Amino acid sequence: MKYNPHDYQKYAVDFIETHPQAAVLLECGLGKTSITLTALNDMLFDSFEVHKVLIIAPIRVCKNSWAAEIGKWDHLKGLTYSLILGSKEQRLTALQQKADLYIINRDNVQWLIEETGMPFDFEMVVIDELSSFKNHQSKRFKALRKVRPFIKRIVGLTGTPCSNGLLDLWAQFRLLDMGERLGKRIGQYREAYFTPDWNGYTYTPRRGAEKEIYEKIADISISMKTTDHLKMPKLVSVSDRVDLTESEYAAYRQLEKEYVLSMQGKDVSAANAAVLCGKLVQLASGCIYDEERKAIVLHERKLEILEDLLESQNGKPVLVAYWYRHEGERIRNIFEVREICTDKDISDWNAGKIPIALIQPSSAGHGLNLQEGGSTIIWYTMPWSLELYQQTNARLWRQGQTSDTVVIHHLVAAGTIDEEIMSALDSKDRTQAAMMNAVKARIN
Repeated sequence: MKYNPHDYQKYAVDFIETHPQAAVLLECGLGKTSITLTALNDMLFDSFEVHKVLIIAPIRVCKNSWAAEIGKWDHLKGLTYSLILGSKEQRLTALQQKADLYIINRDNVQWLIEETGMPFDFEMVVIDELSSFKNHQSKRFKALRKVRPFIKRIVGLTGTPCSNGLLDLWAQFRLLDMGERLGKRIGQYREAYFTPDWNGYTYTPRRGAEKEIYEKIADISISMKTTDHLKMPKLVSVSDRVDLTESEYAAYRQLEKEYVLSMQGKDVSAANAAVLCGKLVQLASGCIYDEERKAIVLHERKLEILEDLLESQNGKPVLVAYWYRHEGERIRNIFEVREICTDKDISDWNAGKIPIALIQPSSAGHGLNLQEGGSTIIWYTMPWSLELYQQTNARLWRQGQTSDTVVIHHLVAAGTIDEEIMSALDSKDRTQAAMMNAVKARIN
């Protein structure tokens, strides 16, 4: 297929080629993979600035995006690539093949750097979903930081750079510029821009810190919003209220206050506030794990509302997002559904062969093109992660969606932690939107 890039895509290609360190913050649907591959193709065969490139991505994205895009466009037909996936033996064989691009699952970064015994001789690294390196204590971050001084050029791609707040930015930019802009150590970053909260574990940006941070990283960052450059379908967000009975709500309040609840002759307890948070989310959805990881059912209020919503679709395909395993199991027990797990599931969904599909955001929130199969998502339970929330919605709300409107439903149990999750997602979205706007690409 002939590649006819939009002006914003040409701008992004040029930005990558002219910035040895580049944070390219593109929302879903803007073609970040084809943009980056075009820039790589130019640098490999035109300017000859690089000769061997490592691409780090989620496993589904490795296969479904990078490999597929290389085979899709005519101008990329000269690119050769090797997928470093599979067993240890298969990965080693793939590393030893001669290629321009080496594409590896982010979970194997530490293995590549610390366990293969092979020299890290990649002149350029592309990190797809840079935000997956936001944890400075993770093994993948520490491993990549070791070899960062040997990398000539580096590109970070993401549409959700600070989905949990500004603290997320430090590790990502530490990899990009080796600490030049936000400090070499996380302590420096916290001391410069944040004040510790009363608990000593969380931090609040001090007054004016946001603007200062954005100014620091602006020279190597560009952001682009989908709605600025593409004609997108209308996005409608709906909150569907779920009411618990008095007894169900009383049980919820007991667990919330006392950290313990007796149900069906078994005790459910929370060791700390973090565990309690998860238990309350489960309880709001109607089912909770006991101490032996067995599911105890409290109510079916969300299932009842879900049934009403599914019936109202009149056969129109629906994507249902769940969080806990017991939620998926309960949904399967009542409705005829199919979970999106394999390439066959994806193709059948896009062909209109699956009326009700299940999706688990943490395992299928990135890299899936599902826009051809439907335009409605129902969130059975919302995640705290803005990144997973937005990425999952972007499976349908993206370029190529044939419907004029994409509808996002949220099942929200009134008076429960569900309401706090919705509020937190909105707050995180405002922070991230401010950051994206501060480094927004200005295209004439």
